[in-house]
Amino acid sequence: MTAITIRMPEDVIEDLKKMAPLLGFSGYQPLIRAYVGQGLREDLERFEDSNLSALVEELKKRGVNPELVEEALREVAASR
Repeated sequence: MTAITIRMPEDVIEDLKKMAPLLGFSGYQPLIRAYVGQGLREDLERFEDSNLSALVEELKKRGVNPELVEEALREVAASR
């Protein structure tokens, strides 16, 4: 892990301190890490899905059989 410094409003920190034990976290810092990680994964997934959709469209424009593209997508999804 890498230590960082971040400025946050005091009321947000107080709310995090209240929520952490209710959500099963040992403190507010692990909760912050969880929130950041969750948001980052959602954004990464959205970005990757966006890129994947663009790739599929480009393949279809270039004449790749749409059925082949769909089959490959199913195989990738099954392997996850």
